Amino acid sequence: MQAVRRFGFELPGRTESVARARRLIHERMRRWGIGGDPLDAVALVASELFTNAVVHTASERVLCELHDAEGQLRIAVQDQGCPPGEPRLRRISEEERGRGLLLVDAVSSAWGAHDARPGPGRIVWAELALDAGRTC
Repeated sequence: MQAVRRFGFELPGRTESVARARRLIHERMRRWGIGGDPLDAVALVASELFTNAVVHTASERVLCELHDAEGQLRIAVQDQGCPPGEPRLRRISEEERGRGLLLVDAVSSAWGAHDARPGPGRIVWAELALDAGRTC
């Protein structure tokens, strides 16, 4: 039986945090012995989920957690939501808009979202199979 591994971090809800989140995830996957296509898929999905939290909410902080158990990695990104009636959208180009969750759906074995409890915000999660990408 493979050990369960977890890794979590919190970053400011700013666009420049997306690159830092991607680096942190990449470093952790390497430490866990995950490379190749699965590493690229995890980085892509996590980046899209983190970007959505930054762009579409009023979050000051965004939380990200990775949970690896028996070759199935779950990525969960929690935002702080928006005050009622005050959605915050950062400027993104028209060609970038709307692709994120389509990519998540295409790459993940499952994904979804639910309200964060207790407190405000949402958790968006995705699951990916990792067995083929083990390097150790």
